[in-house]
Amino acid sequence: NGIVSQLLAIDKRPITALDTKTASFKAKLSGFGTLQSVLSQFQTTLKGLSDVSKFQGVNSNVADASVATASGSSIAVPGNYSIEISKLAQAQKLNAVGQTSSIAPIGSGATTTLSFDLGTITGGTFDSTSGKYTGAAFATNGAGIKTVTIDSSNNSLSGIRDAINHADAGVTATIVNDGSNTPYRLSISNNVTGKTNSLKLSVAGDPALAALLAHDPSSNSGQALSETATAQNSQLKIDGIDVSKSSNSITDAINGVTLNISKTNVGTPTNLAITRDTATVITSVTAFVKSFNDTTQALKDASAYDPATKTAAILNGESSVRSISNQIRGILSSPVAGNGTTLTLLSQVGVTVQKDGSLGVDSVKLQNAVTNNFGDIAGLFSSVGKTSDALIGYSTSTAKTVPGSYAVSITQLATQGKTTGQAAAGLTITAGVNDSLAIKIDGITSTITLAAGTYANADALATALQSKINGATELSTAGVKATVSASGGVLSITSASYGSTSNALVTGGNGQSNLAFDTGANITVGTDVIGSINGQTAVGTGQNLAGAVGDPSEGLSLLVTGGVLGSRGTVTYTQGYAYQLSKLTDSFLASDGVIAARTDGINASIKDIAKSKGVLSARLVTTEARYRAQFTALDTLISSLSTTSSFLTQQLAAIAKNGA
Repeated sequence: NGIVSQLLAIDKRPITALDTKTASFKAKLSGFGTLQSVLSQFQTTLKGLSDVSKFQGVNSNVADASVATASGSSIAVPGNYSIEISKLAQAQKLNAVGQTSSIAPIGSGATTTLSFDLGTITGGTFDSTSGKYTGAAFATNGAGIKTVTIDSSNNSLSGIRDAINHADAGVTATIVNDGSNTPYRLSISNNVTGKTNSLKLSVAGDPALAALLAHDPSSNSGQALSETATAQNSQLKIDGIDVSKSSNSITDAINGVTLNISKTNVGTPTNLAITRDTATVITSVTAFVKSFNDTTQALKDASAYDPATKTAAILNGESSVRSISNQIRGILSSPVAGNGTTLTLLSQVGVTVQKDGSLGVDSVKLQNAVTNNFGDIAGLFSSVGKTSDALIGYSTSTAKTVPGSYAVSITQLATQGKTTGQAAAGLTITAGVNDSLAIKIDGITSTITLAAGTYANADALATALQSKINGATELSTAGVKATVSASGGVLSITSASYGSTSNALVTGGNGQSNLAFDTGANITVGTDVIGSINGQTAVGTGQNLAGAVGDPSEGLSLLVTGGVLGSRGTVTYTQGYAYQLSKLTDSFLASDGVIAARTDGINASIKDIAKSKGVLSARLVTTEARYRAQFTALDTLISSLSTTSSFLTQQLAAIAKNGA
């Protein structure tokens, strides 16, 4: 056994060598796993820095935060604004008369339709005690009429509440117990604030439900509900200018600023200060430098060799690591193309390469650059598009878009689909006679029914028609909207969308003739924007214009909202350092990237070694069996020779004795 074991130990040396090689490969896999983690962290940081908002932010500070708060975007103009608030926006609240039970049926259970229409109450007087209007008028806001069906399955107060809340009708219903003999009262609150969002609730069907819920502010005797809170706009002064908005979150009073008001301050205006967010820019640049240094140091450590201790790092000698390091450093060696400003190198903002290859930051130079070139720093780090025409906006780009400055020309603006009546519309609508209209907006069909009655004028009829169209379930579900206008008594229906898929058609209905849409109405199909980018015919889709395939501007998308035809200036597209490094890191970490390729190769080598080891191990089994067979035969031979030797010894001894 000892001899066989020693012989086998010699034969096992190739397997031991393979085990050593496998351990080395596994160590490399571990090293690449660590490297992948480092690059993933680098990628996360870079993606954050590729966001242009990190370099174009503003600070919005309201002196009295209990009155209002504010936030600003990159287009906000720095300055100070005086804010004085006299009224907060408010949603309307309505209450029904009390009921003895919240679960008992109301009425006969006949199928009844509740129609919710939001609009503006004007004129007349309001009695705060009764919560009713006298001599007022109601005009729909055209946002769309929502309907709720009540029948024998849900005609209790609780059932009505639940049906309203499930219908997305723009209001919320609750039941309040006031402790009286008829304690259960249905309370309806509008979901949005503003004076154009008062409720008109029409009830068609069960008289008992109509008596409980029908509410028309323009009818002195048709108001079943009592108003406890009036819909109103917020009212404030900004630098002495009167402002009225439907919400307490005001986004369009100061360009680029969202103002959230929460308390009145008549007589004691507060100050809103808009300043450039230079601190975030400096923090972002510092974060870029730190992330770059951490990553390049990790790459250096992974492939290092210490001559003093003659110790090599796990990935020493790996060409893939050197390639990654060289590519990362190589990006910083070239100026940013297409920036359109004097800032094209990191050194111009105080970021320079040190003797050891790391990046350093000159805080004074960086602060000066941020102060003097705030609007241009984003182009050094992020993917940025700028247009010289205010009515053309940069939308997106792709990996195929080449940085640069491209001329833009427009030969056709996008238009909306539209249909116009041939004559003035009839103002009298009779139920079942001329109240229905079949329409198709952007390819989506629906049939709407106008409320019967004689409308005051074509504008009122247009608003009612728009409300019905935008309230149609088929259209609202598809996100399709339209506007209806009147000119000289003639109605026009216009799709809210732009482009060749935009259309608005009247296809039938008993009201088609009365509204003058049945005698060859003027139909206009929407058109896409047409133009060129970089001298090449671009691809127009609605108001979006995209660079031609194969052109350097490919993937560049612009939003053209108006303006004149002809030359429209330029669009400048930049890919800053953080953006470029982010894309490069993406390629490193991709499933077909350099790390995946190298680890796949190592894993393949480990599998090959395992196969070779298997062959050698199988061979050792055979070798051991052969050794043992050989030594067994040798033992048998030696035993035989020993027996012969003993016999001869005995015989010789006997001969010697007899001879003596």
